[in-house]
Amino acid sequence: MITREEIQGQWTHLKGQIRERWGQISDDELQQAQGNTEQLIGLLESKTGESRRQLEQFVQGAVKNGQNFLGNAGQTVREYAQTAAHAAGKGLGSIESGIESGMQEAHKMVASRPLESITTAFGVGLLAGVVVTLLLRSDRA
Repeated sequence: MITREEIQGQWTHLKGQIRERWGQISDDELQQAQGNTEQLIGLLESKTGESRRQLEQFVQGAVKNGQNFLGNAGQTVREYAQTAAHAAGKGLGSIESGIESGMQEAHKMVASRPLESITTAFGVGLLAGVVVTLLLRSDRA
């Protein structure tokens, strides 16, 4: 027999399967039986006229199908996550190689024009100092 936890865990799927097979059963009736196997089987028995054994097999099959569906969905999500991680790894490798290439170019520039590089670094430092000083003074005012 199916446990209360199994029915509650698969309720949405099970309810859909019941509504698909027996459209005459209302959502309100299903809501009253939610999570209670005995009430659900009793409801289905009274509404459909099918045997208790047939209904138990149907409910068991629907719950197992729902569990299999969730298991397959979980596997699909894991596969997508692995694919995304692999793609992100490739992108990160591309970024790393771009940074390395830029650093090599900067090194070549400094090596070929040391005086201009020092002058540029000094000017950038001076400008940054002026900006920081102005910001600190404006905060005090």
